[in-house]
Amino acid sequence: MLTPADWETIESGSIQRVQTLNLLLADIYGDQKAIKDGILPADLVFKNPNYRPEMVGLKVPENCYVNVCGVDVVRGGDGQFVVLEDNARSPSGVSYVVENRQLMRRTMPHLFEGMNVRPVLDYGLRLHRALCEAAPAGVSDPQVVLLSPGPFNSAYFEHVFLAREMGIPLVTGQDMVVENDKLYMRTTGGLMPVHVIYRRINDEFLDPEVFREDSMLGVPGLMRAYAKGNVTIANAVGTGVADDKGVYAYIPRLIKYYLDQDAILPNVPTNLCREKDGLQYTLDNLDKLVTKPVGEAGGYGVVIGPRASLRELEATRKAIEKDPANYISQPMVELSVSPTLIGGRVEPRHVDLRPFCVTGKSTWVLPGGLTRVALKKGSLVVNSSQGGGSKDTWVLE
Repeated sequence: MLTPADWETIESGSIQRVQTLNLLLADIYGDQKAIKDGILPADLVFKNPNYRPEMVGLKVPENCYVNVCGVDVVRGGDGQFVVLEDNARSPSGVSYVVENRQLMRRTMPHLFEGMNVRPVLDYGLRLHRALCEAAPAGVSDPQVVLLSPGPFNSAYFEHVFLAREMGIPLVTGQDMVVENDKLYMRTTGGLMPVHVIYRRINDEFLDPEVFREDSMLGVPGLMRAYAKGNVTIANAVGTGVADDKGVYAYIPRLIKYYLDQDAILPNVPTNLCREKDGLQYTLDNLDKLVTKPVGEAGGYGVVIGPRASLRELEATRKAIEKDPANYISQPMVELSVSPTLIGGRVEPRHVDLRPFCVTGKSTWVLPGGLTRVALKKGSLVVNSSQGGGSKDTWVLE
């Protein structure tokens, strides 16, 4: 449960970060001023596996690269909110936010009596509106589709859910074709133009003509249609360079650079192993720090020093020494806890919060967002891919 004051901080801080991420991506694929001015190291961008040179000079509607963003927030031991990471590629989990609220209203309606809880059930409408606002210039009634890898993907439930909530077709790459640099969807009535793709597949699978030649998930020629401005891909291709954990360390100074503001939601202090001092400090304090590979997501590769075995620490040390630029380290943040029903008993479990930010012509933040729970006692890893759960999250008016 979040008070209006707490939510105002989270909401305004999340919007500030999304604005910065979009300005950063427009800069990276445009004039690259932050790099030229020494704010952001060039090799952190150009050697990043998620940097897409195909995007240089390619204009996107409203200069919006990140239409949907998940900002992972925790409350530390001092009661202050800090950002653990930004998710600017294809953040997942929003279906649980809506489903949790629907389930709570069905099973425990009495809890809502006399409580002025901000709604979350209009997420699909809000997302669809933002995607329509991102349509190519001159398109007044855009056809939006959700591009999924298909039913074998772990998040397919969410793909089906969101397509239904938005009232749009759920498609795979085989359902579409590019002709004359325009994208079409195959239907029983013939080819239907597609103007906006809300994609839930990674860059490298989008177009076998440009990225992975063996991809069966994308559409040959899609990047040609994209480059011609005939279709919008949301989130834009190449957004992963902005949510890299190495770039994360520079977000507060980028907020100052682009917006001339201080960060409303600060970062966790971060040591970059690509820098000599950061590397030495990390290796000297490996058993006290949390180490993370910069390009991974979903909690994979994270080693919590104070809870790691000697074997894990030694393996981590060797991995860092072999490729320092691929790692960061941070102090261990003691996440706040929430009462959680475990085996018929109520016990404390660590939680974090992922507010979802939706951007078209402006940015809207889903009230509350996804509270993720580390169900294993003592665990700090809340990711669903690592066995985490979720909770309904109330923002009070």
